[in-house]
Amino acid sequence: MSENKSTEQAPVDTSDLIAVRRAKLEALRAEGQDPFRANWAQTHTSAEAVKSYEAWEAEQPPLPEEEGAHREDCPDEVSVAGRIVVFRVMGKASFVKILDRDGQIQLYVTRDGLPEGIYNTYFKKLDLGDIIGARGTLFRTKTGEITVRVSAYALLAKALRPLPEKFHGMSDSEQIYRQRYLDLIANAESRERFQTRSKIVKEIRQFLWGRDFTEVETPCLHGVAGGAAARPFVTHFNALDCDFNLRIALELHLKRMLVGGFERVFELGRVFRNEGLSRRHNPEFTMLEVYQAYTDHRGMMDLIQGLIRHLCENVLGTFQIKRADSDEVIDFAAPWREVTYKELIIEAAGDADWFSRSKTDKLAACEKLGIQVDPELEDFAVTNDVFEKLIEPKLIQPTFVMNIPKELCPLAKISEADPDTIDVFELCINGQEIAPAYSEQNDPDVQRTMFMEQVGDDIQNLDEDFLMALEHGMPPAGGMGVGIDRLVILLTGAANIRDTILFPSLRPRV
Repeated sequence: MSENKSTEQAPVDTSDLIAVRRAKLEALRAEGQDPFRANWAQTHTSAEAVKSYEAWEAEQPPLPEEEGAHREDCPDEVSVAGRIVVFRVMGKASFVKILDRDGQIQLYVTRDGLPEGIYNTYFKKLDLGDIIGARGTLFRTKTGEITVRVSAYALLAKALRPLPEKFHGMSDSEQIYRQRYLDLIANAESRERFQTRSKIVKEIRQFLWGRDFTEVETPCLHGVAGGAAARPFVTHFNALDCDFNLRIALELHLKRMLVGGFERVFELGRVFRNEGLSRRHNPEFTMLEVYQAYTDHRGMMDLIQGLIRHLCENVLGTFQIKRADSDEVIDFAAPWREVTYKELIIEAAGDADWFSRSKTDKLAACEKLGIQVDPELEDFAVTNDVFEKLIEPKLIQPTFVMNIPKELCPLAKISEADPDTIDVFELCINGQEIAPAYSEQNDPDVQRTMFMEQVGDDIQNLDEDFLMALEHGMPPAGGMGVGIDRLVILLTGAANIRDTILFPSLRPRV
C-alpha cells in the first residue's frame, strides 16, 4: 500500500444506521435468537473450499459440448464462515460474498434452499459486516465462479456499526492507522503485507534455528538505558520506588548471555525510543539482534546475506524486488558491494582531504553541498550528517559500508588497520540502513573508557553491571541488529513504516 494522505471528507452520520441495526439485534433477542454465537464448525477456508472443488472437478468427465450443459454440485459438503462484504438480494435468491483469512468466497442462498420462512424472516435482514457461517455444496456458476449452495446458515456476530462508505479501497490514512481492523477488512494489500510480515518473522527464526542459534528473552525494563544512543521512555516501579527505562536496545543483556556460555543467541523483541515520528521511525518497533561467539563482523556479513536471500527465496520467491513507486529493481542475487565510509565521504564531498579539514571548513563545505547541518554538532557528527543526508539515500543496491568512525559506536572493536575506525559495517539497501554489525568489544577496560567518553558527566548512565560481566570474560564475537519494520518495508515495497506496523503510535484523540 502506498503512503496514504488523509483526505478532507464530510463526516458521515451513521447514527440512524446504527439505530436500525440495534433494532434488528433487539428483535432477534426478543425471539430467542442468539446474535453472537459461541462457535461454528468451520471445515474449510475460502481458499480450501475452492481447491477442494477444483480437485473434485479435475476428476470428473468433460462436460458435453451442447449449450447450457452444466455440472452437478460436488457432493461433499463444506462449512465456511466469514464477514459479509457483498450482499445482492434478487427476489427469492441472494448472492453473498464473505471474507475470511484466505480471501472471499461466494454464497448462493435461495428461499427454497433454507427451512421454511428463514430466508424472508431472517436471512434477508442480514447486513454488510455481519459475520455468518454457512454450509452447503459447491458448484460453478455460469460466470465460472466457484460458489457454495447454502443449505444452512447462522448469524455468528451482528455488526452494529456499518463498514465505512466505499470501504473497498479505504484510503484515509488517519482512519487506516487508528482503525486498522477496518483497513484489514477493506484492503487486501494490507492483509497480504501483514501476512508476509508474519512469514518473514517465521523464516528468520527457521534460518537462525537451523544454524544452531538459541532464541532468548531479555528484560524490557532496564535500570540503565544502554546499547544505543537514544532517549528512553522512563517509568516508575512502585514496588521498588525507583525509575526504570523501557529498553532502547537488546544488546547488553544478549552479551551477558555470551559471557554465560550461550555462544549463539538471538532475540526478536520490542524496543522503545522516546524520539520522533516519521516515515521510517516509530517510537515502538521490533528488533532482531544476533550474537555469535568466535566470529567477527565478517561472519555477520555472511549471516545477513544468507538471511536476506533466504527470505527472498522462501517468502517472496524471487531475488529481484521492485522498489516502491519506481521501476528500479533491487537485485539480491548479485554480489553485494563493499566500500569504506571514508571512500564514500571523500567521493560525495569531492575532497580527498576531507578528514584532515577543520570543523569550520567542513561546515562551509556542507553549505556548498546544500546540506543543512547544526553547527553545534561535534566534528564527527558533521561528517555523519553528510553520510546520512547525501550518501545513504542513494545506496539502493545492497551495500556494506565498512570501517565506521569509532565515535559512532562505543561497543565495537577498534580496527587494527585504522585506529580511527571500528570493525563495523552498516548494510544499506533502498536508501536506508537495514543492519549494522560489529566485531564486539570484549576488553572491559577499553569498553569502560569508550562508555565514559559517551556518557561524559552523566555517570549514572554507566552500566556497571554489564562492565562487571565483561570482567568475567566474554569470548570474541560478532553481533548484528536488524530493524524488522524496515526490513518489511524493503521486502514488501511499503512506503511508510506505519504500513508495516499493525497499530502504529498516534496522538491520542481528545
